[in-house]
Amino acid sequence: MPRRVRRVPLRRGLRPDRPGRPRGQRRVRVRRGRRGHARDVRPRRGLRARHRGQARLPSVRRAPGAGELAAPHRGTGGRPRQPVDDRVHGGRRGAAAERTGRGVIAHVPRRVWSGTGLLVLGRLFGSACTLATLFLLAQRLAGDGFGRFTFYLALFMVLDSFVDLGTGQVLVQRTADDPQAVAPMLGAARRIRLATGVIGVLAVGSGAFLAGEPGAVWILVASLYPLTHVLELSTIVFKNRIAWAKPVVVRAVASGASLAFVVAFLAAGVRAPELFLVAIAMGSAIGNLLLHLASRSHLPRRVGPVAPLRPFLRNALPIGLAGLCQQTYFYIDNLFVRGIEGATAVGHYNVAVRIMSFGIMVAVFAPLAALPWLTREHAAGRLGVAAARLAQPLFALAGLALGLLWGFCEPLLALFGAGFAAAGDTLRWLLLACLAVYVGATFLTAVVASGRARGVLGVAAAGLAVNLIGNSALVPRMGIEGAAAATLATEIAVVLGAAMVLARVGAHPLRSRPWAWLGGPALFLLGATVSSALSAS
Repeated sequence: MPRRVRRVPLRRGLRPDRPGRPRGQRRVRVRRGRRGHARDVRPRRGLRARHRGQARLPSVRRAPGAGELAAPHRGTGGRPRQPVDDRVHGGRRGAAAERTGRGVIAHVPRRVWSGTGLLVLGRLFGSACTLATLFLLAQRLAGDGFGRFTFYLALFMVLDSFVDLGTGQVLVQRTADDPQAVAPMLGAARRIRLATGVIGVLAVGSGAFLAGEPGAVWILVASLYPLTHVLELSTIVFKNRIAWAKPVVVRAVASGASLAFVVAFLAAGVRAPELFLVAIAMGSAIGNLLLHLASRSHLPRRVGPVAPLRPFLRNALPIGLAGLCQQTYFYIDNLFVRGIEGATAVGHYNVAVRIMSFGIMVAVFAPLAALPWLTREHAAGRLGVAAARLAQPLFALAGLALGLLWGFCEPLLALFGAGFAAAGDTLRWLLLACLAVYVGATFLTAVVASGRARGVLGVAAAGLAVNLIGNSALVPRMGIEGAAAATLATEIAVVLGAAMVLARVGAHPLRSRPWAWLGGPALFLLGATVSSALSAS
């Protein structure tokens, strides 16, 4: 029998969901029972009636709006959650709001730590291969040739950042909570990377010819490998799952291949620095191809068109420019050192920088592995606590490890040759900068997770400005030590800038367990004291 609807008047002054407010009438569905008697059929879902005789209103399912949480919350009595707006109270929602309530405190998932461990293990192997390459070439190449090799190796790092242009991070942002968007977003990211790769190849190749570099043709050939970064985007399926086993293994194979090519070239009697750049590039290209082959079976098929390029590029460009600024202020020291101190000093400085890169690998890969989690924690209003929980233990452990290295800088650098030990004080400046990176990298990744792309760009641009000013003022006076001191000033500026941007969105990681931030400096001083005593004995 078809349903009928009748109007039932309410007592004056009452409404179904809240007492004391006029509502008018309530709508009640009526249907026939087994014996033909009419009975009310009230919705099973909705708010619980507070008074007898009141109907429960049906809940309306809808997609969560901006800043709202779609998941139910325990302990709210069935009431819908209040919107989470980072701009509440002028953007100064305190850290206490992030800490209050059981289950609100953010804990780093185990898969983030396991993913970080895998990435670090892979990076350890890759850095070991890089250091082995530098060790072999430092013994067999002339001082200026080795300096030119490390100069272009640093330039290729900047080229990698330009080709990426933020596409990898935006791809994670757009697909971490929406697996259906992987295929169209991946197509858009690939097209952008292909365009930036072509531009990068033309820029590096033409620059080598215009500068009159020896072996400019081989430099152009080596600069072709960033085009294969288009294939590397396929690893989005592993990034979103925080499953890094296959990518780590493949990258380890690529690092081993680069070292094998270098050894083969040395065995063949090659002594041109440009050909060793080709050897490194061959290993990287093979790695990107293998990453795509490992990810291809997990990729969804694209049924419709790719995502619009303009909105994707609009979101990626600030992050990409920020990443480019980061790589630039990390490697632009080479221009100042080569122009003022000469190519040989570039080689000494870059060995110290590579040791620093070896030390910051955890700081780089832990936030990378945690980016999907940080994005979800931002949606839940817990970004400040999450960033602190991630950075504080890393900061403390890094302080101890870097402090233990403090007293052995000269013996470590002397392994690459007698002249490299003179860069011992340079390495000490870089160790201090490395300690700052463990905070700045996490904070800056948290800014990325908050969606404040312009904030990321502003912090990176400020860091680049500090680095340029520092190098201009310090390298003519202090040489390569001045370049390292400028790096330290840059990393401190990044920490402060990222903390300011996070405060604007209501996240205050420095207020979360402030005593825990003392672990990094305290353990660094302890390690430096112990290592200095051991080296002096």
